[in-house]
Amino acid sequence: MGKEKLVVLIGPTAVGKTNLSIQLAKKLNAEIISGDSMQVYRTMDIGTAKITVDEMQGVPHHLIDIKDPEEDFSVAEFQEMVRELIGEIHKRNKMPMIVGGTGLYIQSVLYDYHFTEEASDGLFRKQMEELYLEKGIDPLYNKLKMIDPEAMKRIHPNNVRRVIRALEIYHVTGKTMTEYLSKQKQDLYYDDALIGLTMDRTTLYNRINRRVDLMIQNGLIQEVRELFEKGVKDCQSIQAIGYKELYHYFEGKIDLDTAIEQLKQNSRRYSKRQLTWFRNKMNVKWFDMTPPVNELEKVNEIFTYTAGKLES
Repeated sequence: MGKEKLVVLIGPTAVGKTNLSIQLAKKLNAEIISGDSMQVYRTMDIGTAKITVDEMQGVPHHLIDIKDPEEDFSVAEFQEMVRELIGEIHKRNKMPMIVGGTGLYIQSVLYDYHFTEEASDGLFRKQMEELYLEKGIDPLYNKLKMIDPEAMKRIHPNNVRRVIRALEIYHVTGKTMTEYLSKQKQDLYYDDALIGLTMDRTTLYNRINRRVDLMIQNGLIQEVRELFEKGVKDCQSIQAIGYKELYHYFEGKIDLDTAIEQLKQNSRRYSKRQLTWFRNKMNVKWFDMTPPVNELEKVNEIFTYTAGKLES
């Protein structure tokens, strides 16, 4: 049997993926799987730029609103869920299409990645958990910084479970999490068409700034305040851009204007990191969305490329 077919639409935040994905999905008879690691969380709608029911225009969407904000969501869990969904969508004679911008998550699906579930030592893990309860995250995070500085950059100190997991992998295998990921086979798991949207940097940064202003107008501060007042903290979801900055404001660490400016700055930096990841790690066919652009013509151009790529 040949590999299953898959369409993937990626690009930095605010480049215009949502609207274009709907038009492309209609032409491809596709169902969309969210490739965003934060849109899985319920009630976190404005800050994650989550698509609305009206915007979906009847196109089925998956992996949105499946977790409570207090729950973790791992790359391995995403991979397992998406691969199951791809099979189910094909059984309905539809085309699966991943749309999003979380590079590692999407990469884990496209390539034959295997995660380190076998690298396990319950006693060591318990010792690390006890150390955390006794002395906090600093000793664990400093240990991770010494053995795997690249993982330390990827893992936020509030994500205690992932910090301990990275230490456990090194303890059991003698290899860092970064080494383990770098040696994964780069064999494509699907017959895919990998499409990227890009845009002139100045234009993109202006769009990001305007998007943040619109989020504030649409009630982002109240959305985050409700999470804060419910006591949702020290968890993966609150590390999302748009939430962590406003938490600092609610905690009295910075004023509101500073929080909003940091939100814009962090969003711009994230878009740059997204593009760097996609260009370095994936074989992407790029399409320029810099205005003025005829979106209908662009959709037709992308559709023609995608159909040809999947038929070849």
